[in-house]
Amino acid sequence: MAQAILAYLDAGKSDRFIGAIASHWKDTPLRDITGVAVRQSGPKLYPEASRGTWNRQVITPTKAIINYAAEFGWCSPIKVKRYDHVAETKTPASLEWVNAFSTQATEDGLSHLAALCLFMFGTAARVGEATQMTWNEINLSTGKATLYGDKPKPWERTAHLQSRVVAAIGNIPSNRNPDGQVFKYAETGSVEKVWRNVCVRAGIEPLTPHCCRHGFATHMLRKGVDVVTIAKRGGWKDPAIVLRTYAHALDDVTITDALFDTPATQSDNLADLSIGKERKKTT
Repeated sequence: MAQAILAYLDAGKSDRFIGAIASHWKDTPLRDITGVAVRQSGPKLYPEASRGTWNRQVITPTKAIINYAAEFGWCSPIKVKRYDHVAETKTPASLEWVNAFSTQATEDGLSHLAALCLFMFGTAARVGEATQMTWNEINLSTGKATLYGDKPKPWERTAHLQSRVVAAIGNIPSNRNPDGQVFKYAETGSVEKVWRNVCVRAGIEPLTPHCCRHGFATHMLRKGVDVVTIAKRGGWKDPAIVLRTYAHALDDVTITDALFDTPATQSDNLADLSIGKERKKTT
């Protein structure tokens, strides 16, 4: 298994979660690693984790490593039964929540944290991506920011900055060193505690920074934006991920009322009704 993992990484595959898997299997012969054994390794590696975590952090990468080795004839392909898991509905940050958070952060003298919140909500950036951003990767005059990442393979995308986001970033006290970090946080962990404290002082629900990304997708869907555009603008590699993860944003059992086109249900189209828009009245 150790050799298979090295080959997998040498091929440029993602190293996410691989460390724990390598420590668990070490030099175990591939032929001795069965689907049942892989499944049982989840609770051993992460005893306090959920079934979803076992699927994501153990079964998926272990299966990928072994099946990659199978391509070289080192072993047979493997099938592993995933754990049944009902994903929790992700709580999105609303604009009202973002406004309350950013206002409190500004009052606390944390203008960089207020800007970080607005930036993530407006671009769907993950907190790790945002904290890595330097001043030479952002252009306030054009309202553009370039985001980079290296997993599962190197990528970059250009994000549009709405005028309010531009203003918030522009208000961050800084000498604008091109290589300096825009939001002043070294990494995700350094954001979490101060973020929670602002939530408490603002008297709002203690959402995580990642909920700003959820808010981007949820509210874009409710505005009627198609999933392909949302995925492209928000950095999701597959539009199906957006639809599968955030389809609850469009749940509305009354949408079928539009079939009868009564005065109370008239709308320009079904998409408008699904996001709660009323048809503009003409005079």
